[in-house]
Amino acid sequence: MIPEINFWAVLVAALSSLVVGSVWYTPKVFGNYRMRVAKVTPSGNSRDAVKPILVTLVVSFVSAWVLAGSAAISQHFYGGNFLANTLITATILWAGFTAARFITHDAFEGRPARLTLLNCAHELATFEVMALIIGLFGISAA
Repeated sequence: MIPEINFWAVLVAALSSLVVGSVWYTPKVFGNYRMRVAKVTPSGNSRDAVKPILVTLVVSFVSAWVLAGSAAISQHFYGGNFLANTLITATILWAGFTAARFITHDAFEGRPARLTLLNCAHELATFEVMALIIGLFGISAA
């Protein structure tokens, strides 16, 4: 049995990660802080961003697809409001997989706790925006 997934919701949700990331990591929001603390120096060549953006699109599509499938399963199991189930599912998946992995890897790499918190918060915002989109689109693309 395969969960019902709205392809258009997944596509829009995947694209939303670029919007969230662009705003979150713009220099005037958290970008300058992140670059300084993570010791990242931009090359100044916009072509260097092509590969990371393409990777982001692919992994965001996978994340949105998994979120949509998990939300559909949650909806089938719990019933109730699909939007609320999707937002809760996103939070649980973020905490159990994304945040937990970020914290573990950053601890072993000796990254500053504030950078870990910033990146985890970014991922939470990304997942919640994806969940909002998927939840508002609904389960099927009928």
